[in-house]
Amino acid sequence: METLESELTCPICLELFEDPLLLPCAHSLCFNCAHRILVSHCSSTKPLESISAFQCPTCRYVITLNQRGLEGLKRNVTLQNIIDRFQKASVSGPNSPNESRRPRPYSATLGGSTRGSPASSAMSLERVGCQFCDQEPPREAVKTCVTCEVSYCDRCLRATHPNKKPFTSHRLVEPVADAQLRGLACLEHENEKVSMYCVVDDQLICALCKLVGRHREHQVTSLSDRFDKLKQTLENNLTNLVKRNSELENQMAKLIQICQQVEVNTAMHEAKLVEECDELVEIIRQRKQVIAVKIKESKVMKLRKLAQQIANCRQCLERSSALITQAEHSLKENDHARFLQTARNVAERVAMATASSQVLIPDVNLNQAFDNFALDFSREKKILEGLDYLTAPNPPSIREELCTASHDTITVHWTSEDEFSVTSYELQYTIYTGQTNFISLYNSVDSWMIVPNIKQNHYTVHGLQSGTRYIFFVKAINQAGSRNSEPARLKTNSQPFKLDPKTAHKKLRLSNDCLTMEKDESSLKKSHTPERFSGTGSYGAAGNVFIDSGCHYWEVLLGASTWYALGVAYKSAPKNEWSGKNSSSWVFSRCNNNFLVRHNNKESIVEASLQLRRVGVLLDYDNNALSFYDAMNSQHIYTYDVSFLLPVAPTFMIWNKSLMIMSGLPVPDFVDCSEVGLPFGPNIVDYVRMTIWCF
Repeated sequence: METLESELTCPICLELFEDPLLLPCAHSLCFNCAHRILVSHCSSTKPLESISAFQCPTCRYVITLNQRGLEGLKRNVTLQNIIDRFQKASVSGPNSPNESRRPRPYSATLGGSTRGSPASSAMSLERVGCQFCDQEPPREAVKTCVTCEVSYCDRCLRATHPNKKPFTSHRLVEPVADAQLRGLACLEHENEKVSMYCVVDDQLICALCKLVGRHREHQVTSLSDRFDKLKQTLENNLTNLVKRNSELENQMAKLIQICQQVEVNTAMHEAKLVEECDELVEIIRQRKQVIAVKIKESKVMKLRKLAQQIANCRQCLERSSALITQAEHSLKENDHARFLQTARNVAERVAMATASSQVLIPDVNLNQAFDNFALDFSREKKILEGLDYLTAPNPPSIREELCTASHDTITVHWTSEDEFSVTSYELQYTIYTGQTNFISLYNSVDSWMIVPNIKQNHYTVHGLQSGTRYIFFVKAINQAGSRNSEPARLKTNSQPFKLDPKTAHKKLRLSNDCLTMEKDESSLKKSHTPERFSGTGSYGAAGNVFIDSGCHYWEVLLGASTWYALGVAYKSAPKNEWSGKNSSSWVFSRCNNNFLVRHNNKESIVEASLQLRRVGVLLDYDNNALSFYDAMNSQHIYTYDVSFLLPVAPTFMIWNKSLMIMSGLPVPDFVDCSEVGLPFGPNIVDYVRMTIWCF
């Protein structure tokens, strides 16, 4: 019905055609709308009767009028009949109170869909009088004609507005006050009411604006359509605004709660500050008393010792004075015999007194006068001056250049600017899956391993997967809280391996702790096992490990060999044929002067130098890649893109000369480190060298 209604709509008033005219261009137009077009061309010098042509608003075809004017155009009776049938086929008749035709432009003013709203209830309670009644007061209106803009009582409606032409197209609604019925006037044409909406200028316009005004080339829409869209937009925005206000209220409530908590915490910390400072003052007071007592005790002890020394000095002085007096008396004797008789004894006593002067005269210790005693509280003063509330320590910094690794361990080193305030450290680590958002990765608690209560600035993690990248965080902790370091991406070394003697061809001899393999035609005593290479010419051996995770790198020194195959294979790969001729093995091979890659018996020639002497093999199991490199020239040769389903073992096959293998190597710089992780450097790698000799 909506599609049919759009076909029955006038392009000028955007309402159902009323008394439609059939134009020569086959388009239709309401009689009144055509009359409006003619009126818009009138002027003081150009009356209505002189206008003999106008343009079709749909196709711009020029319509020429005869002397009868618009009356000379044919009526589109067929279209009028269709409109009449359409109106009768509607949910209710055109004069029904519940008539549900598309609302006219005034609906935005009346609120066409306000059933049950407070506005509609108030409007229904307001008494609307009939505008045709002669009596005073007028009878109550039962209908309002939107087209006529007049309200009728039941008697006047039957008498002046019968349900006959030309009133059949008029729209009757519940009684509406005149102020609510009147539509908005056009800003450019005072006598016209707005009836459509200009989408380009975002403005209400009338029919004349569309016909002859500046909006004639603009896209327009009906007021009801614009009303619905704008109302929906406003409702959506209002919903979002209400939701945002609710969120702001919740946020404000949280902030208020935090403010209250700040007040509580501040009071608690202030009380704690007073308590701690009082304790410090009490400690200083007690230490002052203790030190004062020590000073007094030291004073008494020193004075006692000094008094004893003074007494000793006095005794020595008295003895010396008596001896001096006796010696002086002897020196006055002039009789030689008498002098010799008395002076010899005195001289011996004086000589003895002089020789023992250090004993007779006590040593006075000047340190007893507190020369070696000092009060120096400069260190304590600095500590007191630095008193402050405790904060969480600054984030530690992981020193990647100091970190070391093996194939199953990583030793992490870090530094901290606040070592004095750090109580302990906590190390957290997990396997790096390639996720770049470290915040969300850190929040996935289940995948993290945690080592708590570390007292040193380094820690060694054991039991890690070989050739695997890990993410490490270090957390510095004290009583005030903790802070995390920036993440560090560290990697364990590749898995070292040896040749498995159970897989070596029976014509190959392994020696040197299974690191050397050489061809031995006489060595036929080995028993046949399913794991052993047994094909004619397929002299090969596999590594003694099966790899199912991580990123691993090894190199093969080729020497002068011109026939070989290097790669990986499942345990189920056939051992009686060259690797790569089945779906369970992937190899890079050289056959004389041709280099090729082979898998599932499909070969592809690749470019490589005939001087190739060292091949690097990179197995990135987690990223489903097997790559080969010219290790001497740092050049990429080929990469298999394969989704491994089972663990794989390194595989080596030769036909002539010798090969030497180095396993457990760090990934070199010329390999894309963003793909495989950063190496730690060759100084920490313990790699295994294996030599394969064939003659």
